[in-house]
Amino acid sequence: MTDVEKSFIELIRQNERLIYKVCSMYISDEFPMADLYQEVVCNLWKSFPKFRNECSISTWMYRVALNTCITGMRKALRRPQHVSVLELTEHLMEPESMEENIREMYKLIYQLQTLERAIVLLYLEEKSYQEIADITGLTLSNVAVKLKRIKEKLKKMSED
Repeated sequence: MTDVEKSFIELIRQNERLIYKVCSMYISDEFPMADLYQEVVCNLWKSFPKFRNECSISTWMYRVALNTCITGMRKALRRPQHVSVLELTEHLMEPESMEENIREMYKLIYQLQTLERAIVLLYLEEKSYQEIADITGLTLSNVAVKLKRIKEKLKKMSED
């Protein structure tokens, strides 16, 4: 095993929680966790030699993971399919001790559009607006506007 392979494997081990969190927001019957995780790791490996330390490792990993998951969803959306929200929520990775209101929040988040889900995920990970902008490719002001609208949307959804 080469030094590059060893450092990549160590990087994945150190950040597997990050990868699982991103993947958990996009799993479905068509894209189970194992497949999404494998696809993300594969894309990370492909882009690993091109990583130039211009951003943090976690920013780069979030960007690759989100792009992989979103691209997979876009391809799936081109094919007709019918999946209920209840079926999707069964796939959420929820610890048994998770409180009911947090489960409800994740059910609502699952109803958001793909980019909205990505922004919420990063916000819940306590990423700064600048980090969210760097990861998603949005402007800083666009992130702020989208987050405000997403919060309002989630609030309205929870009241309905």
